[in-house]
Amino acid sequence: MDLKKETSGIVLAGVVIGILASLLVFFGNPVNMGFCIACFLRDTAGALGLHSAAPVQYIRPEIIGLVLGSFLLALTRKELSARGGSAPLTRFVLGFFVMIGCLMFLGCPFRMILRLAGGDLNALFGLGGFVCGILAGVFFLNRGYSLRRTYRLPALEGRLFPVLQVVLLLLLVAAPSLLRFTEPGGGPGAKHAAVLISLAAGLVVGALAQRTRLCMVGGIRDLVLFRESKLLLGFLAILVSALACNLVLNAATPDPYFHLGFTGQAVAHTDGLWNFLGMLLAGFGCVLLGGCPLRQLVLSGEGNTDSAVTVLGLMAGAAFAHNFGLASSGEGPTANGKLAVVIGIAVVAVIACFNTFRKEES
Repeated sequence: MDLKKETSGIVLAGVVIGILASLLVFFGNPVNMGFCIACFLRDTAGALGLHSAAPVQYIRPEIIGLVLGSFLLALTRKELSARGGSAPLTRFVLGFFVMIGCLMFLGCPFRMILRLAGGDLNALFGLGGFVCGILAGVFFLNRGYSLRRTYRLPALEGRLFPVLQVVLLLLLVAAPSLLRFTEPGGGPGAKHAAVLISLAAGLVVGALAQRTRLCMVGGIRDLVLFRESKLLLGFLAILVSALACNLVLNAATPDPYFHLGFTGQAVAHTDGLWNFLGMLLAGFGCVLLGGCPLRQLVLSGEGNTDSAVTVLGLMAGAAFAHNFGLASSGEGPTANGKLAVVIGIAVVAVIACFNTFRKEES
């Protein structure tokens, strides 16, 4: 594909995704949370009873749509390929600690961009930490970091994760009494767009992300390593289009879709240091994984079982964070959460060193 045409496609996809993210808030999602992979996986884990934090329990159809959108487009384009076996347990641990970092900041890289588009200046500290984490990961990539190769697997292996998403959708629609949901007015989990709207948005974003390979981590990593900016332009397009849509909605409705400042932001705290360190951990871990949480979901839809294991690690991290008081709130980070982030940075650094400088045994 021509580079100019490819870049234009990525920017156009970013514009569409940014508008969809803003409109999802209009249709009922929490403010500055049209899409948040970390938050939505956390909510889904709560709905399944993996944690008992009542304010954040709801199966998010956007996650289901992201995986199925990627799966359907990959199937159509004959890019569906079952593969895996590249240090799955290590990837699970990395996913676990990426989630710990995200829940310190209160959002994934995707939501970080949407928070900026909503005027939340606290996200600037998160962005700074995220870039520093990616630079730390690039340091190891330049010295040979690798989790080794993947292997072709039976076709069924690559289809199991999308099938699980269909099961979750059936539970949400046909058997909601088996799940846990946040009571109306009880927290972010109670704020959501209608199922069909959320699912449709997820399908579109999943397909676009599969087609363009959108990845926030990949965008910054590629800019540093190869001076290649096309992936990063996609996220800049998300920022600009979501910001523009928020401003239009602000002018048309009484609700504050855009509120510039540090204080009074929805589902956010003002502790700059721990916003920075939380996203530093997330960025560092994502580089070692080869992609941000959004990219992991898209890859899992394409049949990559290592990415599926990473997503399970993210969900385990969310459950652990809420069961043991690690997640931040609007009041700020917890002492347990601060300790977990420090431990996470140390663990991720050890994984990076072990897989960079250790000589492979013959």
